[in-house]
Amino acid sequence: MKYMLIAGEASGDLHASQLIRALREADRDARFVFLGGDLMASAAGCEPVIHYRDMAYMGFSEVLRHLPSVFSNLRTAKSVVTSHKPDALILVDYPSFNLKVAKTADSAGIPVYYFISPKLWAWKQWRVKSIKAMVRKVLCILPFEPAWYGQHDYDRALYVGNPSVAEMRTAIDAAPPRSEFLKETRLRDHRIIALLPGSRAGEIRCNLPVMDAVARQFPQYTIAVAGAPGIDDGFYKGLTKFQVVRGRTHDLLAHSHAAIVTSGTATLEAALANVPQVVMYRSNGSKIAYNLMKSLLHVEYVSLPNLINAAPTVPEMLLHFCTPDAVAAELRRLTPDQSNDRIAMLDGYAAMRRALGDSDAAANSARIIIDDLKNEKK
Repeated sequence: MKYMLIAGEASGDLHASQLIRALREADRDARFVFLGGDLMASAAGCEPVIHYRDMAYMGFSEVLRHLPSVFSNLRTAKSVVTSHKPDALILVDYPSFNLKVAKTADSAGIPVYYFISPKLWAWKQWRVKSIKAMVRKVLCILPFEPAWYGQHDYDRALYVGNPSVAEMRTAIDAAPPRSEFLKETRLRDHRIIALLPGSRAGEIRCNLPVMDAVARQFPQYTIAVAGAPGIDDGFYKGLTKFQVVRGRTHDLLAHSHAAIVTSGTATLEAALANVPQVVMYRSNGSKIAYNLMKSLLHVEYVSLPNLINAAPTVPEMLLHFCTPDAVAAELRRLTPDQSNDRIAMLDGYAAMRRALGDSDAAANSARIIIDDLKNEKK
């Protein structure tokens, strides 16, 4: 069968690459066309129609500046749907773009599946109407999502496991010894504080300067910035003087004592790596923006460890609360080995892992999609 997948950012590229491998394992005749990144290309054995680095625009102003590119990408994606006529369209988060492509697929009678649900439970809940109308199954990676969909009269949402669990276990097990990692990266042999400012240029531009100012208050530590795929070294140099470690975020987490992390999938990865963290999200940093965000969000927390545990496992420093001194104060509570805050966070991580379980999300999703397609053809 022929599968079309769309992922619009780095984390989606990672998770979708695992799904592609699982589909190839379960369907020996599987063929792929996709919008995504290098990991998906490696798994599929072909290049993306559009690379996600040319799609990953964050926030209203950035999208507005790149509207010609956004419209061009949409036209291309819809054209691929109608010209390639895949047996299934598999969407990976990225709802503003993906739901528009789903409409084209649905009109053409092509089954649509969602692997990694959009965060509708957090905001823009009205999009559930589009999901109900066009998506055959939502393959959820957060354990509370199927119940939320059920409350909105959609009974085809299934928890398949969380792909980050296996990905991080494999990555941490494969990480080189500390001495080798330090030699390869030329980092100082001190305890490491990792800075994970995000994967998109816009969020890095907003968050890394605050992280840099915090890190300068911890001169006794080695500071390392996790470099994102597709972001040039020169971009980072304009925002920080600390060393950028490129393409080795999981190795960096494996050897870090603590981290400052921009809200997103990386907060879950840091938790699964057992790295105490302060979560932050700066954006424009205004109180007006914060109050607007609070009015739009339907959840108490924004970081994945807190959402999964339904409890404040990690500190969240958002918008105008996200100042260097405030973030530094939270980080200081976590750096002593036996501090109550550090121990409590690690206990929270253990509870989060139990909630996520050990199911193979990619394999489960591949089986569900293939079985559903076969049943349709009977």
